[in-house]
Parts: sequence; C-alpha cells; structure tokens
Amino acid sequence: MSDEEGTTAEEVLLYLIAQLVEHPDQVELEIEETDTKISVIAIGSSADIGRVIGKRGRVANSIRTLVRAAAVKDGVDVEVDFSD
Repeated sequence: MSDEEGTTAEEVLLYLIAQLVEHPDQVELEIEETDTKISVIAIGSSADIGRVIGKRGRVANSIRTLVRAAAVKDGVDVEVDFSD
C-alpha cells in the first residue's frame, strides 16, 4: 500500500491481528496492488492462524469487514486473506 494508499486498512489489519495472536511480532503483510484492488495476505505463525480464522471463519470474516470499512476512508478496495 504505497504512496499513502490503503494505510488505514493496513494499520487496522495489523492492530486487529496483533490483539488476537500470541506472537504479534511474527505477523507480516504481503501486499499486491492492481488497478482496481489491493490484495493483502496476512502471514502469521501456524500456532496463531487458528485464532485469526476462528470457528467457521467467523473471526476472519469480521476482520475482513472491518478492514474493508477502513479502506473506504482511503478510497480503495481491499481483499484480505490469511496464511501461515
């Protein structure tokens, strides 16, 4: 999310994940930008990824909703995925 684009969404995503995991220092974001969308892949330790996804993906879906709402402030469309 270069040139100040999507920084609010990135900060919200990092904050939310850091509050859920036991090892927040191991969380990394891979960011891929296209003309119409920014894709963010949050990568954490395999022990913590279950906490981020939650039962039936409910936590992950909530995180996606909050990050998309934060991205509206910056005028971008964000897609969030999780990996270990």
